[in-house]
Order: sequence, then structure tokens, then C-alpha cells
Amino acid sequence: MEKIKVGVVGATGMVGQRFLTLLENHPYFEVALLAASKNSANKTYSEALGGRWKLSTPMPEKYADMTVVDAENIDEIKKNCSFVFCAVNMKKDEIKALEEKYAKAEIPVVSNNSANRWTEDVPMVIPEINPEHLEVIHAQRKRLGTKRGFIAVKPNCSIQSYVPALTPLLKYGITEVVATTYQAISGAGKTFREWPEMIDNVIPYIGGEEEKSEQEPLRIWGKVKDGKIVKSDSPLITTQCIRVPVTDGHTAAVFVRFKNKPAKEQILEDWKNFSGIPQSLELPHAPKQFITYFEEDNRPQTNLDRDIYGGMGVSVGRLREDTLFDYKFVGLSHNTLRGAAGGAVLIAELLYRQGYFD
Repeated sequence: MEKIKVGVVGATGMVGQRFLTLLENHPYFEVALLAASKNSANKTYSEALGGRWKLSTPMPEKYADMTVVDAENIDEIKKNCSFVFCAVNMKKDEIKALEEKYAKAEIPVVSNNSANRWTEDVPMVIPEINPEHLEVIHAQRKRLGTKRGFIAVKPNCSIQSYVPALTPLLKYGITEVVATTYQAISGAGKTFREWPEMIDNVIPYIGGEEEKSEQEPLRIWGKVKDGKIVKSDSPLITTQCIRVPVTDGHTAAVFVRFKNKPAKEQILEDWKNFSGIPQSLELPHAPKQFITYFEEDNRPQTNLDRDIYGGMGVSVGRLREDTLFDYKFVGLSHNTLRGAAGGAVLIAELLYRQGYFD
């Protein structure tokens, strides 16, 4: 099978680097172009990085001598790519304009950025949960005047530590959710070497994160109506988001109240049986088991469990009844795999199998 040529825009950042490790031997996609800011353009990828490879996995040698292209060079990108992954570090309005430029140039965009998450006709997708939202791409293409071009985005990394666990329980009428997330430093694109202030430290604030954590789940659980995504009006969600001295893995402590309280055994059964289109299609980055429940009182742990199913599975533990709410539990997901680059690659795999890149 001939692989589809793809570009990685924002290739020098942490998420861009993660894209390259995931795509190195991908069965559907071949990285044909690396793009970044003007400062990195016309350098080899190794030169552009300047020793700033941030992952524990080594840099794939096949990319070392590729020449980095200016992310604004639409013509060069279109000439070399069938679609792009976008993970740039720019102002939100600049990202929004850039992604729309790509789409209007008939270059589909699968974005890791937040800029277009609330654009009404841009699908924001966790493939196991709301794959039907991809249907809004048809309306988006009409607005943009394109045949192939469109934008699809993945949601915030932190919500994937608890939204997957809540989704199969919506049928019981979830009314209120309290979630506190304990977020790894890689969520800020940092390592301990770059951010020594985080060693032996907790910072009780992450700019903009609580708003995203409270609102984005409602969009994920929303519906496609009249060519746009209409967010759900319930449940009520309140969050606190805290930065903790962990390399990778976002943990969530979650409290939940129901209209119709299920038995604990029923919740465990719902989690065990929860799967979606990625599993039925056996997509390359789909975890065999979407949600894994740990019976041990001290699990899940970031160091032990964040890499489950290649970092694409979600771990849950400590489900028990609560004195104020109905139940509480702890969730964990890998923030740069399931929550970032891996989640975007899984969206692209689904788009490919459903013919959106044709």
C-alpha cells in the first residue's frame, strides 16, 4: 500500500517531536515534510533542534537531515503533503488564521492546538467517544469553499483523564462533576532541565486550563445540528488544575452525582465494555482496552500506568461511594500520547479509513 504523505507543522516542539516518534514506521502515513517558524526554516531538523530533543525516546535518524520549511510557505507544504498535523507555538489568532490558510489551500489539518476548538463547524474529537462529529466537516468545507481542505482538532489533554470514564455513565443522568487534575510538566512543553522551579514543587494554577476542563467535555458530548456542533447543557462541571512535578501523565480526582445512581458493579462493567470505532476498525493506535480499571488501592500511578497500550489507554482506579457525591474515582492518561500527538494520530487514522483524505 502506498502511504499518504504528511507534514508535521511545529516539528521542533515537544508535541511535534512526539508526532515524529509515532509516525516513524506508521502503516498509513509517511512524513514527507517538517515545518516550523522562520527561525528554524532552511536548517536541517537536527540544526533547528539545536540539542533540544525533549523525549526519552531517541530522535528518529530518518528526520535528522530533512530541511525544515517555513510554516507560512503554503505552496511548498501543498506540493509535498496530502495533509498536515499542526502543533505550533503561536498566538491563538495566528494559529487560527494559519490553519484556515492550509484548509483553504486544500490541505486538511489535524490540529493539536486549541485555537479552533470552539469554531462551530470544526470537529473536536476523541475517536472512541464522538466520531460522528466528523460529519460536520461537510458543512465546514461549504463555508471554506473547499473540496478536500478542512480542520479537525483534538481536545485538551487534561480532560482525557476523566471524560472517557464519565462517558459510558452518562446514561445514568450525570448531574454534577467535580474534578481536580494533577498535570505533568510536559503539558507545558517542558522538561525538568528547562523548568527546575518545578522540582519539589506544586503550582496551583495553569492559565486557561480550568475553563477548558469545564467546557470542552460539554462540546465532546454535544450534537451535530444544522452544520455545527451544539454543546451539551449538562452536566455541571467544576475543576481545579494543578501542575505537579511529574514528567508525563495527567491524573484526575473525580467526584460525580447521578439522577439514577448505578451500582458499583455496573460502573465497572460499563468501563470494561466501553469501546468504539477505533477498536472495531483496529486502527494502528487504538488501545485494545480503552479503559483499564485497577483494583489496587494505590493505582493508577503515573510512573506505572501512563504507558498502558502505548500511552493510548486510559487508567481508572479507587472507585468508591462518597459521603457528599454518589461516587469518586481516580483517572490517568498520558498527556503527550493519548492527550496530544497520539490522540491526533488516532483522529487521522479514523479520517483516513472514513475517506476524508480522498
